[in-house]
Amino acid sequence: MDSTVSKSRIGNTFERLQAAGRKALVTFTTAGDPDYATSLEIVKGLPKAGADIIELGMPFSDPMADGPAIQRSSQRALRSGQTLRKTLDMVRSFRETDSETPIILMGYYNPIYVFPVDAFLDEAVAAGVDGLIVVDVPPEADDELCLPALKAGLSFIRLTAPTTTEHRLEAVLANTSGFVYYVSITGVTGTRSPDFGAVERKVAGIKSRTPLPVVVGFGVRTPEQAKGIAAVSDGAVVGSVLVDAIAQSLDDAQRPTSLTIRAVLDLVERLSSGMKAA
Repeated sequence: MDSTVSKSRIGNTFERLQAAGRKALVTFTTAGDPDYATSLEIVKGLPKAGADIIELGMPFSDPMADGPAIQRSSQRALRSGQTLRKTLDMVRSFRETDSETPIILMGYYNPIYVFPVDAFLDEAVAAGVDGLIVVDVPPEADDELCLPALKAGLSFIRLTAPTTTEHRLEAVLANTSGFVYYVSITGVTGTRSPDFGAVERKVAGIKSRTPLPVVVGFGVRTPEQAKGIAAVSDGAVVGSVLVDAIAQSLDDAQRPTSLTIRAVLDLVERLSSGMKAA
């Protein structure tokens, strides 16, 4: 796949949404949760349900920045046999029918490091990945992954938080591309609700320092929260609530049921409706 196509998807999506007066709904699910086939069907159904950008979690045994729900989703995916190579295969399968929706791989450095890095970046571009969020590679280690990813044609998206100082923000933004991910709460994913007023102030501060879109995640669980975040940013990320919907649909043996795929896609449709109402 031509990397020039990959490089343009994120920017094209935000330009299209801005022209339509809309904000981005960014969805997160873990690749391979609860199994490869079900996960792939969920991912394929997300754009029609209303997702504008797809974050696909790379399962890892020690997801330290994630709350219990996403930790369990990683465990389910790993038990089902998901690997980083299968995650790339999933993106490749998605691209057979969707050449426009951006896909961001989100996770931790260890699986990429052992892949190793150069081979991973080559295969990610070839599969149709648009960007990476790797939460445990700081700006001081940009030579490790960020700069090689940018050279390969992948966006490298960084997180900033309520505790990020002005000095630290400068380092975070230096090589960030695609968009900036603002973490609306302190702590791990899925544990608290955002303060819209505080988020608005922080997002305004970030946007004064970069032309990149700013999307907000951690704690967005309802259509009302999605609407509130959309009003003060360029988009909202929803993750833990979707992972919870998968978990709650499984049978006693943690296998998917006839409700699993629909439970996630129906929820995305409701969240998307909330975003459009903003």
